[in-house]
Amino acid sequence: MLQKEFAGKAAEILKEDENVIGLAVAGSWLTNEMDEFSDLDLILVTHERISSDKNRMLDYANRLGQLLSGFTGEHVGEPRVLICLYDNPLLHVDIKFVTLQEFHTRIETPTLLLDKDGQLQHALNNSTPKFPYPDFQWIEDRFWTWVHYALLKIGRGEYLEAYDFFGFLRMVVFGPLLHIKNGNLPRAVRKVETQLPAKDFAQLKATIPTYSKSSLLDSLQNSITLYRQLRNELFTTNVTLNGKTEKRVMAYFEEINAG
Repeated sequence: MLQKEFAGKAAEILKEDENVIGLAVAGSWLTNEMDEFSDLDLILVTHERISSDKNRMLDYANRLGQLLSGFTGEHVGEPRVLICLYDNPLLHVDIKFVTLQEFHTRIETPTLLLDKDGQLQHALNNSTPKFPYPDFQWIEDRFWTWVHYALLKIGRGEYLEAYDFFGFLRMVVFGPLLHIKNGNLPRAVRKVETQLPAKDFAQLKATIPTYSKSSLLDSLQNSITLYRQLRNELFTTNVTLNGKTEKRVMAYFEEINAG
């Protein structure tokens, strides 16, 4: 497999670098779900901090293969990651640059490809992975204002902006909550096609509109129905529901729907 060949060569190239402590791999490699469409998630651990210098990050990336393009991952909230596209073979590789101390904080347990003196294994033995879960109160505090925002855009005829809003809801609310409901890690809408039961997936698809007022409103109603169901199933009594806001926004929904 191309990803494994690339990773193996990377470990060989990096083992002579005195600044390199080790190299690990994460992502779909860990669950044996890697296929021809998978990217490669590498974690490069160094003595000196590399992530503060994009040019040094690119220098390392260039050593690993025929780099076509590389840019840092601020847009996904992780500037320590260099998102790379390589040629021969054409392969997407994410390289996360961390120090040994930073390596302790993780969301999963990576596979070690290079561990010069056992420091990476020691770090794994003395730390616990913690995958970030959504804050239900955070969602409830925002959901009805988000619905109102969508209604404003639909009412004004800004259908494209309203359309994009539904993608945001699926990424931030419905994907994670449906995964939690089904015992999966809340990885937004990753692999919902295969990891959700048919009924749940059908409800998620019902939040996808077409470019028309009626379809946008139908999708918004389906989104509200789905959110209420998930709220009833997952939220505890510790979550304070914003009933007053919900009631007022739903009244406004009827106004827009009747207009």
